[in-house]
Order: sequence, then structure tokens, then C-alpha cells
Amino acid sequence: MSGLRVLAVDDELPALEDLSYLLRADPRIGEVATARDGAAALRLLDRAIADGRPIDAVFLDIRMRGLDGVVLGRLLSQFANPPRVVFVTAYEEHAVDAFEIKAEDYLLKPVRPERLAEAIRRVAVSADVPVEVGESDTIPVELGGVTRFVSSADVMYVEAHGDYARLHTAAGSHLVRIPLATLEERWSTAGFVRVHRSHLVAVKHIEELHIDSGRCSVRVGSTEIPVSRRHTRELRDLLVRRARKGGRQE
Repeated sequence: MSGLRVLAVDDELPALEDLSYLLRADPRIGEVATARDGAAALRLLDRAIADGRPIDAVFLDIRMRGLDGVVLGRLLSQFANPPRVVFVTAYEEHAVDAFEIKAEDYLLKPVRPERLAEAIRRVAVSADVPVEVGESDTIPVELGGVTRFVSSADVMYVEAHGDYARLHTAAGSHLVRIPLATLEERWSTAGFVRVHRSHLVAVKHIEELHIDSGRCSVRVGSTEIPVSRRHTRELRDLLVRRARKGGRQE
């Protein structure tokens, strides 16, 4: 099974069941394991490593009996290849702890599906985990009474047009009635990243990254696309990781 392997940890059973249900509903998640306390979580993580199937991310409650989430998060950060950590808590005051541990995200209970989707997107980008692309990644496009199906694999970048989005491929462009935010979530594990409030880019089609006087842009084909400040570091780190990974393969 492809997709992210995640562990949900919470000592309150109803909260754990709700979180695991939401995680399993996301197509980017391949496997969901659960634990009721920190000690059980550590045992499960060790077993997964021994089996050669390490956990990609831990969705972790903070206030738990015994080994609490902050302590567990610090322990996980000491792993040779630590899983990504997403804190899920009813308390805001632990945000500083999350920052120090370099958690991927910090979700407040009750967890909203859209915020969980964003946390999963961050984990998927950070972990660079491949996920199979299925039929949901094909967009029907009407052209003069003929319906064509444009695959996400052929799209180089997407441009927002209000409630519409323009898909740019090597052969041309197509306007579809799908908001950019919807495509961002739908194609996040197909190699697309948000670089600007109005642009979504296929990472494999990025040919150059430019940073000049604090302003960043990428070149996709013959088009230069701006990168907002809030996305610059994440995109740069992602490109560096991919370059290093490619170098190791060579």
C-alpha cells in the first residue's frame, strides 16, 4: 500500500478514534496505527523500524498520562531518522515546545478536517513520500463540445482565476471550474506545491530557482512564476532535498 504511514497517539479513546477516522479518510494516508500512551507509541515505532517500515509521521496528543506528548516528541527528535511530528491538543500554550521540537504542525482540538488536510500536506512535502496517482488526478476539460481528460502528470503549473483555475501544459492551457485551493489539496501528493496565492507548480517542471534582493521566483518552461515569502524557504528546502536525492541515485 502506498502513501504515508502514520501513528495517532491519544490517551482518550473517543479523541483517538475521531483522529484515526479523519486520517484514514485522506487519500494521502496509506496506513494508520494507534496508541493510547507514549510507551505504547515507542514500542510500535521501534517495531515498525525493525520491520523495515518506519512510521512517516506521528499525530501526537500533548497531555497524556505517563509519558506526555512533549517528552515523547523530544525523544522522537533524537531518532536517527525521526518521524515528522504533528501535535494535536486542546491547549495553545505548548506552541513554543512544538517550535523547539521542530514539529511540522500544531493542531487544536476539535480538529477541523481542512486543518488536518493542511498538516498532512506539510508532512507529505517534508517526507517526500511518493503516493500512487489515481483516476481522481484526471480533470475533464470541455473543448468545443468534446471532453478531453487532462492528467495531473501533464500539468506544469496552475494559475488561479477566481473560482476557476487555468491548467498550463506543454500543449496549451485549459480553464476549469475548480478553485486553486481544491487542486492544491487534491494534487499535493502528485508532486505539486503552492508557491504563491495564485500559483501551484509541479516540482518536476521547475527548471530554475531565482532569489534576488529577497524576492524569489521559479522558471517553468518559458514562464517565470513568483514565489511568495511565506513559501520561499519550504520550496527551497524541498528542491535541495530532491537534488541531493537525485545525486545519491546517480
